[in-house]
Amino acid sequence: MAKQATNKPEKLTVYFDGACPTCVRDRDNYQKLSGKNNNVCWVDITGADDTLNALGIDPRKALTELHVQDEQGNISSEIDAYRLLMARATLLKPIGWLIGLPVIRPLVSRMYRWWVHRRLTREGRI
Repeated sequence: MAKQATNKPEKLTVYFDGACPTCVRDRDNYQKLSGKNNNVCWVDITGADDTLNALGIDPRKALTELHVQDEQGNISSEIDAYRLLMARATLLKPIGWLIGLPVIRPLVSRMYRWWVHRRLTREGRI
């Protein structure tokens, strides 16, 4: 028996820093913008080093870069992770496309890494 086609997107698992108020606020805003049918599961990485290691994700990198896992088990990080996530929300799709452009991507990546490092240093977490 063949499966019926559905419009539900493939499940994504997002590993985010739940100890970061900005990250939690960003998650909440994303959920508001994307609606209920985006099939995204959010996993707080706080204290989850064993889980991350089992997935092949370096816990320190998980703290400094967003990681997303698709249904096939493929893991994307940093800008690629954001692009996958933004593709789920109609209002964010253009931003996801924009940050993937060859000229923009390295600049956004550099700014993102600088901002995260600054935040974690200020919080005494790295």
